[in-house]
Amino acid sequence: MLGPAEVRALAERLGVRPTKKLGQNFVHDANTVRRIARLAGVGSDDVVLEVGPGLGSLTLALLPHAARVVAVEIDPVLAGALPGTVADRAPALVDRLTVLTEDALAVRAEELPVAPDLVVANLPYNVGVPVVLHLLAGLPSLRGGLVMIQSEVVDRLAASPGGREYGAPTAKLAWFAHARRAGPVPRTVFWPVPGVDSALLALERQPPPDAGGATRKEVFAVVDAAFGQRRKALRGALAGWAGSPSAAERRLRAAGVDPTDRAERLTIADFARIAASADRPSDART
Repeated sequence: MLGPAEVRALAERLGVRPTKKLGQNFVHDANTVRRIARLAGVGSDDVVLEVGPGLGSLTLALLPHAARVVAVEIDPVLAGALPGTVADRAPALVDRLTVLTEDALAVRAEELPVAPDLVVANLPYNVGVPVVLHLLAGLPSLRGGLVMIQSEVVDRLAASPGGREYGAPTAKLAWFAHARRAGPVPRTVFWPVPGVDSALLALERQPPPDAGGATRKEVFAVVDAAFGQRRKALRGALAGWAGSPSAAERRLRAAGVDPTDRAERLTIADFARIAASADRPSDART
């Protein structure tokens, strides 16, 4: 494992200075990375996709438990150094590691050497949500995982309908997976120490709701429209999407949704029914 002194020494040797642009806060606590590997439920047959391995602290904790770790790192210096770090500290496990120098937001299933089972990552705060949604959408083999991101973002993504924290990202994530908060992570385990708290988000893949023929893109368009004016009742918030307040009300009633409700009270299944209602014959009425 990499402790505080080893992390700093390795970064100095590589000439790496953590940048806010890439969201680089390196974990240097062995207990934290072991905890993440344990909570992720990594098994001996699992292929783990690790996003942003950085200097390799979490990678070293994952390799003993996984059949293979595919590490996606956007920083070419860090990506180039990672195999050597593993070879130095866990030579018997280096054959289990594959490193791709790539932006996680551009990763596609066909580019990976093997289909991953789990995503486990210390995600940059500024792209955590889009990365999670992109990977779940583009990598159907993923059955779940565990990611570390900003604590307040974890609370939003794991929120239930009806609360202030529930928003468009929450509803979209629910299309792919059940999400829950899996515990806090203290700031002191990072170098440099971040200015915000972190937490773990556990993900478990679930089937998408019945959308009655509507596509995910169409359902997400309803989600975006509804939360775009979340203070309004749905009849008004969806007026632009449906064409008029009266058309929005017809579609909401056809979907079994109260037009006076607000977006934060709806589940992803509700949004799916609303999207499907757009194609119903009743919409042709004046």
